[in-house]
Amino acid sequence: MIIYFIAALVLTFILTASIARVLIPKLKSMKLGQQILDIGPRWHKSKEGTPTMGGISFIIASLIVFALLAVVMAVRSESAGLEKAVILIIMAAVNGAIGVVDDLTKFKNHRNEGLTASQKYLLQLIAAGLFLAAMKLTGNLTTAVVIPFAGIELELGIFYYVLSLLLITGIINAVNLTDGIDGLASTVTLAVSAFFAVAAFYLGLLPEAVVSGITAGACLGFLVYNFYPARVFMGDTGSLFLGGMVVGMAYMISNPLLVVIVGIIYICEAASVVLQVGYFKLTHGKRLFKMAPIHHHFEKCGWSELKIVGVFALVTVLAGALAFLGL
Repeated sequence: MIIYFIAALVLTFILTASIARVLIPKLKSMKLGQQILDIGPRWHKSKEGTPTMGGISFIIASLIVFALLAVVMAVRSESAGLEKAVILIIMAAVNGAIGVVDDLTKFKNHRNEGLTASQKYLLQLIAAGLFLAAMKLTGNLTTAVVIPFAGIELELGIFYYVLSLLLITGIINAVNLTDGIDGLASTVTLAVSAFFAVAAFYLGLLPEAVVSGITAGACLGFLVYNFYPARVFMGDTGSLFLGGMVVGMAYMISNPLLVVIVGIIYICEAASVVLQVGYFKLTHGKRLFKMAPIHHHFEKCGWSELKIVGVFALVTVLAGALAFLGL
């Protein structure tokens, strides 16, 4: 298992970094540069024009490495549970494709908004529904949910699917919201994938080890160019793909609620937006945070981007340690 994990991590890292090196000049030549909203932090204006859609690099790398290792596992008769990983990768890739459409729509319309919220969410719901259906049809899904730390399972019946649709789309969009400053989404997701790697080894799940290694390698390879000061952004293309990988790994270990614990930063990012909007409407114009998502609040409090990334990553590591106790 350790050999597969290392191979997945190293190969994905090398491929992602190599593809990104070639991709960045092409994105620049195609004028696919990030547009910064006027309502955003004024100092982010200096980032305008930085190439986006860089997530294509780790999506391609992840698919290639997964296909390669899946063939090796099949040939060596070590493919038990591999169908779950295949379903996960397809779901993540579909969400990445939704991100591609969203990003390209932004450039087509010359604005920082692509698909409407309803259009994007409908597509995500369809992808999540197909993921759950495929997992159920292959015998990899039950309607019982494990309650972390309680050591009990609750049979939810049809409500399991409602909860899962909300959880899957919620986490994917929360990862998207976390992608707001240089290296943040990549670093936090690297820490999350480290937790799932530990969980894979603890539970003896080879496909999970491979997927967590691929996710970690993708984040590391992209950080070569995305760490502050970023030379490329992943765009919705990359963040939606990573969101799919993260929530999919939680379903691979049959304990989806753990993603709420280890992904506490994602949850806080999304919650800060919901709270900000709700408070703004209730108070007719007052703000709960200086700016949402919450990483922008800390920026306005004087924190550097590097400090925010470091603190958020540390919180994720600690949350991962806590989540491990709930396995």
